[in-house]
Amino acid sequence: MPEKRDYYEVLGVNRSADEADLKRAYRKLAKQYHPDINPNNKEAEAKFKEINEAYAVLSDPQKRQQYDSFGHAAFDGSGFGSGFSGFDFGFEDIFDSFFGGSPFGGRSTRRRSGPRKGADLQYSIEISFIEAAFGVKKDINVSRLQSCKDCEGSGSKPGTSPETCKHCNGTGQIRRVQSTMFGQMVNMSTCEICRGEGTVITQPCETCHGNGRTKKTSKISLNIPAGIDNGQTISLRGEGEAGIKGGPAGDLYVNIRVQPHPIFKREGYNVICEIPITFTQAALGSELDVPTIEGTIKYTIPEGTQTGTVFRLKNKGIKHLNSNAKGDQFIKINVDVPTKLSEKQKELLREFAEISGDEVFEQRKGFFDKMKNLFQ
Repeated sequence: MPEKRDYYEVLGVNRSADEADLKRAYRKLAKQYHPDINPNNKEAEAKFKEINEAYAVLSDPQKRQQYDSFGHAAFDGSGFGSGFSGFDFGFEDIFDSFFGGSPFGGRSTRRRSGPRKGADLQYSIEISFIEAAFGVKKDINVSRLQSCKDCEGSGSKPGTSPETCKHCNGTGQIRRVQSTMFGQMVNMSTCEICRGEGTVITQPCETCHGNGRTKKTSKISLNIPAGIDNGQTISLRGEGEAGIKGGPAGDLYVNIRVQPHPIFKREGYNVICEIPITFTQAALGSELDVPTIEGTIKYTIPEGTQTGTVFRLKNKGIKHLNSNAKGDQFIKINVDVPTKLSEKQKELLREFAEISGDEVFEQRKGFFDKMKNLFQ
């Protein structure tokens, strides 16, 4: 009979390897040499058997200590040569990781009896453009599962406690051993009686009916910071649903929707405002009442202002999130050309055009000069 190789050598790890290193090495090798991937390959089958044997020993702290002290002699007659007795975790784990289930159908399972975090929740709120710019405090009502106050989350009637499941002896799992061509394989499945909890509530709490949590609506104060934008999210730690068996509560994610403003538009932290003026104001210049998010201010535009001209109001925009910096406001001028004129107004405009001549309209003159050059 050939001499057995060192188990550390089999897995390709050094003797100081920790549990994570062992599991990582085992998964890689088990996938490489698994019989389903290497059908009718006797060499791969032998290596797969050797890998599982090595991992079964080194993944068990007590067996690893014995192996480090006495080598293979510590397990003479243990049955490793003919099967995988005593090995359960690694093989189930490798099937779960690479093939989506246990080797005998169904998923491999883990005990769920420990504390578990509560579910995260989503909530949407709509605020105005100005509220987003300056920040606002809102009270929101959130319906969520909260720890039952009567049983303090245990699910059992006050004065009683859950009992150890007799079907699985408190493990939360049922262990079944089957003989295969590779030796003994262990299949772990969730206990159907306790559903993997390891305990059974014999006297449920009358308030939560054994769930440990009850549905309630709570009012939460939400501080929306200045500068928040449409589509951004505020996270509130621990404001989700209550955890299970003392686990931490989930988080609440509040999605912000900002209503459009009738005259302001936002680009980053800048504010855009389009202002219509008359032909006379544009030609002669004018002092305008300009709306900003902080109120109306006076702003003088020069004579001869053209439609589409943009003026900048520094630091009149929106405050940056978590900063004292502010954006700017930009005023875009639109010259409003009247569509209905009285005869008197038409007469005056004709007179103005006759007096002005083409020399006054520099942009128009330049345009027609370019046209002449183009077609000559």
